[in-house]
Amino acid sequence: MNIIVCAKQVVDVSEMKIDPNTKKPILDGVPQKISDIDKNAMEEALKIKEKHGGKITVLTVGPSDAKERVKELLAMGADEGVIVTPPEKHDYYVVTSLLAEAIKKIGNYDIVLCGEASIDLFSGQVGPRLAGLLNIPQITYAQKIDAEKDKVIADRDMGDKAVTVESSYPVVITVTKEINEPRLPSLMQILAAANKPINEWNGDSLASGLTSIVDTVELKGVSMERKNIVFKDDIDESVKQLVESLVKEGLLR
Repeated sequence: MNIIVCAKQVVDVSEMKIDPNTKKPILDGVPQKISDIDKNAMEEALKIKEKHGGKITVLTVGPSDAKERVKELLAMGADEGVIVTPPEKHDYYVVTSLLAEAIKKIGNYDIVLCGEASIDLFSGQVGPRLAGLLNIPQITYAQKIDAEKDKVIADRDMGDKAVTVESSYPVVITVTKEINEPRLPSLMQILAAANKPINEWNGDSLASGLTSIVDTVELKGVSMERKNIVFKDDIDESVKQLVESLVKEGLLR
């Protein structure tokens, strides 16, 4: 079973702060890491490999310094990594186009695994876009995966219910954070990861002329200050005042 895990290097949003004057996020000095849910995808790939054998390739679109983050997934058990450097301006259209071309170049794959979304933007676009570009089936929001020899069966998280679906190979699968608990590599695995191959491909060599179709105009943090309004009247009057306040704030209609 040949598996490709798409991973993204992101800023550690738990360490990010907001400038109180401009309301813009302060990104300088914020550590970077592999998006959390992509590690769940990696863990699921390892489980499938342990059952069927095969190879796991980690694929990311990002700068050369993503190599250190890719090594984290190699330490978990992936066999090799591929880093595709994008143009300076890139959006999900550019990123997924480059991922699709890289997957075609890697070839001979059965499953493409992704996190359901990245923790920085959380758009959930990569998996479905990839399936469309590769013209293969997709299973999104998988909370359980059973990979058999000739098909894969997955439970999709639909909120208040789960739907069981199956697909032939090749297939794109996006996983939820609840699907598993990613393993922690041992010291020996971390040291061994330094000897595993990481290939760097230039995005222009895969698909030249790609340009962003979405421009980010501004990025601002959301104010989280509480108003600390306490209603102390009897319950009926308090509920009435609460509803009136919510309507006034535009939270209810």
